[in-house]
Amino acid sequence: MTTQFAAAVPALRPEGVIGLIAPAGPAALDVEKAGQWMRARGYELRIYPGVYERDGYLAGSDEMRLRDLHAAFANPEIDAILCLRGGYGTPRLLEALDFDLLRANPKPFVGYSDITALHLAINRYAGFVTFHGPMLNADLLGEKQQPTESSLFNLLRGKLRVGSRLAQPVAFPLTTLEPGIASGRLLGGNLSMIAATMGTAYEIDAEGIILFIEDVNEPLYRIDRLLTHLRLAGKLDQLAGVLVGDVAGVDNVALESLLKQTFAPLCIPVLAGWRSGHCDPNLTLPMGAQVRLDAGDKVLVLEQDVVFKS
Repeated sequence: MTTQFAAAVPALRPEGVIGLIAPAGPAALDVEKAGQWMRARGYELRIYPGVYERDGYLAGSDEMRLRDLHAAFANPEIDAILCLRGGYGTPRLLEALDFDLLRANPKPFVGYSDITALHLAINRYAGFVTFHGPMLNADLLGEKQQPTESSLFNLLRGKLRVGSRLAQPVAFPLTTLEPGIASGRLLGGNLSMIAATMGTAYEIDAEGIILFIEDVNEPLYRIDRLLTHLRLAGKLDQLAGVLVGDVAGVDNVALESLLKQTFAPLCIPVLAGWRSGHCDPNLTLPMGAQVRLDAGDKVLVLEQDVVFKS
């Protein structure tokens, strides 16, 4: 089943419980520091077993990582789900995801990088908004600069409503690559992962969307290859607009040239330089939410509430 829009999820309540899972790669966690960090913000941290596991480049077996994900969604005491880190592993879980369980228990789900595969799958088959945002280890406990933390909690708590602008610090100017205004669902994430899901039942549903892309440690020719893959698959022709996040490690001038070559023939708005992904700060974006992109005025506006207060 493919959904045409993503539903809002319950807001993160004051003094709520945040579940921590590791659906991709492993990382050492300072449990005491993590707990103190959450308590200082008024939340309890519930750590799932797979966070402590390591199976090579995976945080535990597929079965354990999937079990933790399902358990966190199913547990009514958990108000939001945060991922430990990215790396690799989430595509191995897609075939076994219980979308009925997820659909019956929607709640904020946050992560980026390899977590993109889960964003795409949940949006397509469970039909609710997820959040491309900071993870615990590298971002929140790594003390990435503001508004990394505030952009996450402002969205999850419902402080940003329909009509709100999603702001970026003035210290990080945006670049209009192609002017124009477009509305559509905001979908995407890590470009490599978007391309990796092509030809599967979990590939991005690109019809009329604002495509968000970001990546890290990919040379320019590989970014070119990934974008060409999406173009040859017919995905770019379906877009309403493009929001480009951080593409770490690539020369900005060369990247802008490639992006113009790729998107100019489509005559759609393209805005680049959004600080979301493998960067500091790492701003939160609501995946699946209806937004308006004004590339000329360098503005991204919510056209729906992404959470609701029960």
